[in-house]
Amino acid sequence: MDKSYLEVDLPKYLQDDIDALVEGIKTNSSVLDCLLDEVWGSINSAFYSDEITEEQAKYLRKKYLGI
Repeated sequence: MDKSYLEVDLPKYLQDDIDALVEGIKTNSSVLDCLLDEVWGSINSAFYSDEITEEQAKYLRKKYLGI
């Protein structure tokens, strides 16, 4: 089932971190661990600040962090 709608209208800082992670994966970045940590932190920040839902947080963690 397509749940890409859960990625619409994310906070800018979270979208920026996701974009950086995707680019880092493409380029085999040497700081990939840092990029993963940034996405993890941004997802948590957005969730606990009520900027994204729990469903979005779970979806993003699974998609980008494999959790």
